[in-house]
Amino acid sequence: MMIRRIRNQVFKELQQFQRDRLGVALAFILPVIALLIIGFAIRLEAKNISLVVRDLDRTTLSRSYIERLYATNLFVPAKWQGMHFPDAIDRDTAQVQITIPTGFAADAAAGRTGKVQVIIDGSDTINARVSDLAVKGTTLAVVQEQLGQLSQTLGVVAQVRLWFNPGRQESLFIVPGSYGVILAIFPPLLIAIALVREKEQGTILQLYASSLSAFELLIGKSLAYIAVGLGEAIILFVVGFCLFGVRFIGDPTPLIVGTPVFMLAGVQLGLIIGIFTTTQSAAVQAIGTIKVLTGFLLAGFLFPLNSVPFPFSIASYLVPVRYYIELCRDVFVRGSGWFGTWELILAMLILSMAEFALVWWGMRRMQLSS
Repeated sequence: MMIRRIRNQVFKELQQFQRDRLGVALAFILPVIALLIIGFAIRLEAKNISLVVRDLDRTTLSRSYIERLYATNLFVPAKWQGMHFPDAIDRDTAQVQITIPTGFAADAAAGRTGKVQVIIDGSDTINARVSDLAVKGTTLAVVQEQLGQLSQTLGVVAQVRLWFNPGRQESLFIVPGSYGVILAIFPPLLIAIALVREKEQGTILQLYASSLSAFELLIGKSLAYIAVGLGEAIILFVVGFCLFGVRFIGDPTPLIVGTPVFMLAGVQLGLIIGIFTTTQSAAVQAIGTIKVLTGFLLAGFLFPLNSVPFPFSIASYLVPVRYYIELCRDVFVRGSGWFGTWELILAMLILSMAEFALVWWGMRRMQLSS
């Protein structure tokens, strides 16, 4: 009997969702638009850093050094207008300025320390850090290639190998993370708007007067919008594969199991917002503020979680999207399987159960007060 009532509630919710043609279009089009914007617009690697070089040595070594700097694909040449250094940085015509002094090649050939003046604009800390590392790495590479002196100056020479993403494709980092951020926003938003709309129209009173219990009502609504969220997830995965080449690595079953669990946690938050707000605009603002801020700042989407300061680092453990982003990056990039992901699914399940208990309490409170 209870299963039949829950099933009827699921069908009712899906039929109401289907009648809203604009809502259906936005529910499946907006996530794709968000994926395209995030996937193509966000770039974490610094590129096109303007560099100006003054070569006073004009030797084969100095020219090779300059060529290697631009071969890093980080720098683009800035126009040199004969200004005094560091006027180019002061006038914002370059972000990095390098002066190769006279006698640079002679000093290097004689085994003496060859000095190169490097001035970096530190107003952009990311570009400054990348520029500093690029110049140092290029300098060591030139010394090793031209003079073979690297092994003499360094006791240890590191040989670095990148695993899982050797080509350093940003899409393999950004796109799986964007799955979590997008799916954390839209299913909760849809169910919150649907619940608040029923409150505004007064139709929710009919549910209170029916034989449905709070548990059955919540399960029915949750299952309906979990199904909608799974449809959005499938579309996002297909678009990510077709446009960005993001595909499954290894066993996909952790994602297949973890996605509905993550949806359950998301729709419970949407129900919480729907219970405690009275207008659709308030629900949209609440979902947008909570999900966008936590998704971008407390979930490891763009910034590593170990850089989040206390006490927000503790609060990040209560954010389900944190675990789902890590799950997606494992399934689409690392491929460790259940061994490395079961804890993530368990954490999302615990959070979803806690949210469901809060929603059930809020729904019971609304039924008793109506």
